[in-house]
Amino acid sequence: MSESPANNPMIRNICGVQSHVDFADTSANLQRMLRWLEHSDTAGMDLVVFPECMLSGYCFSSLEEAMPHTETVPGPATQAIQKVCEDRSMYVAFGLLERDAQGRVFNSCPLVGPSGVIANYRKVHLPFLGIDRFVTPGDRGFQAFDAGEMRVGIHICYDGSFPESSRCLALDGADLLILPTNWPPGAETFARYLPNARALENNVYFMSVNRVGTERGFRFIGNSRICDPNGLPMAEASHEEEGIIRAKIDLGRARNKRLVRVPKEHIIDRWADRRPESYGRIVEPHQLQRDTQ
Repeated sequence: MSESPANNPMIRNICGVQSHVDFADTSANLQRMLRWLEHSDTAGMDLVVFPECMLSGYCFSSLEEAMPHTETVPGPATQAIQKVCEDRSMYVAFGLLERDAQGRVFNSCPLVGPSGVIANYRKVHLPFLGIDRFVTPGDRGFQAFDAGEMRVGIHICYDGSFPESSRCLALDGADLLILPTNWPPGAETFARYLPNARALENNVYFMSVNRVGTERGFRFIGNSRICDPNGLPMAEASHEEEGIIRAKIDLGRARNKRLVRVPKEHIIDRWADRRPESYGRIVEPHQLQRDTQ
């Protein structure tokens, strides 16, 4: 194993919690997160990540139904998590339904540390599924944030299907991309291949954290995963069961985009080899008609 973070600030311990979620019960889900954070397998972690909508559940049939289970950020849940972060010198990211001052609702993922809320990402890409049918699209774009020595890029579930999301986060200096998800059946290939591809494309670490269990007839498929900058799995969770995935990551490895495989013969530079002038079509608006039947 690599040396500990205490001896080398470039080595960080990260983990993801693949958990059940109680639908529409924020109190029970907050207590579940607090119990997971007391678990021996989360001890000594620099970052702990929970699934999308961990606090509320996902399969709401209307915004009105979901509204009583929304929270502000900062709010009661982030304050409770902050106390644990202070006690254990860690950072925690978890999914919730955020209500802002204008009454809008977002599918959000706050990043909380010992000093409070470090960042709050709002999901940009919204599938026609669950609560995402009714929430407001994220309005803050894609940014990476400092969690101690580590720079973390946050996106949520369907965002991972758009490689532009992870590329923006990597260009903003992310060492690690986290993707809290609620992947149901039909998303098996995403769980199996997406983390590997996004890690390799951007030469970063990637952690997807899915949930398990059933909610209103939707079953969630687990398969959480951590991949290294070569796209190789470092840790994987089961298909059906709760569990914790853990890894030690080397920030220096993620920050080195110039890979010398054979000196003067074979060099890959993930950033210098880009040709942004050829990519203009990616950002051209394209009007899509959505079939909601």
